Amino acid sequence: MATFAYKVMDAKGTPATGQVDGDSKVVAAAALRSRGLTVLDLDEVKRGLGQIDILEPFQTIKARDLTVFSRQFATMVNSGLSMLRCLYVLEEQTPNKKLGKVIAQLKEDVEAGISLSDALEKHPRVFSRLYVSMVRAGEIGGILDDVLNRLANQLERDDSIKRAVKSAMVYPIMIASFAILVLVGMVMILIPIFAKMYKDLGNAKLPLLTRIMMGVSGGLRSYWFIAIPAIVLLIWGLRRLKHTSRGTEAWDRTKLSMPVFGDIVAKLAVARFSRTLGTLVTSGVPILQAIDITGQAAGNTVIEKAMVNVQQSIKEGQSITRPLESIRVFPAMVTQMISVGEETGSLDTMLHKIADFYEDEVNASIKALTSIIEPVMMVGVGGIVGLVVISMYLPIFNMMNIVKS
Repeated sequence: MATFAYKVMDAKGTPATGQVDGDSKVVAAAALRSRGLTVLDLDEVKRGLGQIDILEPFQTIKARDLTVFSRQFATMVNSGLSMLRCLYVLEEQTPNKKLGKVIAQLKEDVEAGISLSDALEKHPRVFSRLYVSMVRAGEIGGILDDVLNRLANQLERDDSIKRAVKSAMVYPIMIASFAILVLVGMVMILIPIFAKMYKDLGNAKLPLLTRIMMGVSGGLRSYWFIAIPAIVLLIWGLRRLKHTSRGTEAWDRTKLSMPVFGDIVAKLAVARFSRTLGTLVTSGVPILQAIDITGQAAGNTVIEKAMVNVQQSIKEGQSITRPLESIRVFPAMVTQMISVGEETGSLDTMLHKIADFYEDEVNASIKALTSIIEPVMMVGVGGIVGLVVISMYLPIFNMMNIVKS
């Protein structure tokens, strides 16, 4: 797709200049004329080396970019601007080049007569099923601006929780990495020095712990070219296994069973389930479709499989809560509140209250975990270093007996 610089005149005779993207000069001119403009001049903009953004291929579309996009889109729709005009403005204003290209494609599709939701559906890596379904419901109900604002709120909450979890994990990962580096350094450098010293003492029998450490050190030094690729292959294999259906299910069940972390994962899943389903119901998405989307957006296969039973329950005219009661991820309080919401006709309100409660619980649990994990990690690192040091100095404490022998 090329970029063209244009000079045009609107219906009132006011001249204007700018740039427009198009597959060809004919397409670009047609796009300008469709906006009611008279084309005076149209020339392709040649991109020199200095105009090429070398970082553009590495750019990603983050939740924050979509949040701003949704919020601005909602404001312009609420102001009465046409869909095409909104997309033109959004394309020019977005600082993210990749998102700008996606918006340009949305604009072309809408110009061709395709609905906004169908145009969004062509970009599944950018716009999730949740996003597309809510926009479709907003188009049908004539509340697109309201739906876009809800989407922006949803994206902000999800991004806030993700950032909280990531920031809580930064310190433990740094400590663990430091511990591994220290351990490798001691095994590869410190232990061989002591091993040479003990070898000079003759055939004296060394303590078991010392012999184990020396064996590990000797094995790594002699076969590092096998050990390192084996570790890399093991990590790669586990990651590949995790992305299979069985691997994903096993990993999701393992996460829920972990001590301390499992409770946070469960609360996070319940919060995401409640927020997503509540937002979809509020936006007017049909309940069966909303449950299907919620299962996929929950981020856990345990909940996703449970949604199949929930759909079947609704088709049989029963409540949502009965299938949920059999899943330990959902506490009794959650199923009871959902049941009350069904009976009173305020399911969406109740789901949002559950989501608010569990999001606060997740934040509190993460803060508590952060305060606990620091001393635990320090003790762990100290224990690893201490084990290696003790194993090497243990024979020195009994040096007289080794010399006599």
